[in-house]
Amino acid sequence: MSHKRIPKRKAAIAAGSVVALGAAAILLPNANASQDGSSGDAAAAPRTLKAGDASDLAAQLSGLLGEAFGGSYYDGDNRQLVVNVVPGDDDNAIAQAKAAGAKVREVDNSWSELEDGASTLTSEATIAGTSWSIDPRTNKLLVTADSTVTGAEWDRLEATVRSLGPDMATLKKSSGTFKPFVSGGDAVFAGGSRCSLGFNVTAGDGSPAFLTAGHCTLGGNEWSDTQGGPPIATVDQSTFPGNGDFALVKYDDPATQAPSEVDTGNQTVQISGAAEATVGQQVFRMGSTTGLSDGQVLGLDATVNYPEGTVTGLIQTDVCAEPGDSGGSLFTQDGLAIGLTSGGSGDCTVGGETFFQPVTTALEAVGATLGAAGEAGAGAEAGAGQEAGAGQDAGAGEQTGAGEQAGAGNGAGQGAGAGQDAGAGEQAGGDAGAGAGQDPGREAADHSEPTESR
Repeated sequence: MSHKRIPKRKAAIAAGSVVALGAAAILLPNANASQDGSSGDAAAAPRTLKAGDASDLAAQLSGLLGEAFGGSYYDGDNRQLVVNVVPGDDDNAIAQAKAAGAKVREVDNSWSELEDGASTLTSEATIAGTSWSIDPRTNKLLVTADSTVTGAEWDRLEATVRSLGPDMATLKKSSGTFKPFVSGGDAVFAGGSRCSLGFNVTAGDGSPAFLTAGHCTLGGNEWSDTQGGPPIATVDQSTFPGNGDFALVKYDDPATQAPSEVDTGNQTVQISGAAEATVGQQVFRMGSTTGLSDGQVLGLDATVNYPEGTVTGLIQTDVCAEPGDSGGSLFTQDGLAIGLTSGGSGDCTVGGETFFQPVTTALEAVGATLGAAGEAGAGAEAGAGQEAGAGQDAGAGEQTGAGEQAGAGNGAGQGAGAGQDAGAGEQAGGDAGAGAGQDPGREAADHSEPTESR
């Protein structure tokens, strides 16, 4: 039996929050926006780029500049990639970055030095309720402690941050508590847990599957689309805690049609590829509890010390999320898959810190590709960079445009999707469904009270 149906989810978004509707309004007008070309000499002025193309250019410059690279971020107002460069004995690195079309900012800390600082935090201050990520806008590590970090643990964290030096890290206190966003309730079920489907994929053996958060699978190996209903998918691979928070769950019916798209309520958008996150980039999140929300990427390579254990390699954002949104998709308005909701603190009323598993890393780890067999895939194509490049030609100006060929490589402008919808509206009633998020916007009244995270 094929799990392709059109359930009642088309109307479900109407019950979503004002935040969801606001995010949708932002998404709709620009879903197919194309990159503006920049006139004049690329070496003389920064190029105008879409965020996805800026991400590809940043990846190339990271390799090109070596130890002089201090991170990068996207300036959404001016649509430019800002690259941090540590000045050396000559200005060759700066010249290369400018020739590639980036706006250059001279800084003190290289990316490798910031990574060394993060390693020190890992060895000296791995305390439940703490996190750190690299924030290229400040050229520092952003270290956060939740409300449970007090007394001797706070003193230890503070001393470790201080030991890194005054210009290496900033420390702040969060009023919430870091935890994976798993909940008891109504959506995709495994045991007593409810989560959200991230993106439909094709497993390495060609079978239909989906990605979700690894911590969601602690609730059980068999997943259903209704509480107490028959299983429709089975966990194949899972990582949590450790180097990521992701899982590959295969549909039990090999005839399941699982397209790479998501229903946001007002539109169905296609996921055209996967891409790396860029600090400053606008992103959208779909989840089975709170529906559609948007915000910005704040930090990369984040480490989060959950009560269940430490998770590394995450994306930090200011996009809100709540229990049950775990596993849901993070994507761009250009149709690029960015992340899977992991956890954080706060909620969609007061805000907070939220962390996401990079999709590119998850796809590579489980050997899957986005969408159904033959559709856009694991991110290998998502990079405008391979042809665009600043890097390969030493930043010479001829091929600077990560963006021109790109569209993020996969045709990013074709629509943004999220997969949570497990195939976006069509599968909603539960197939792709296993996927949380299928009903992004369902009424909270239909959910049971959250259970403790596992």
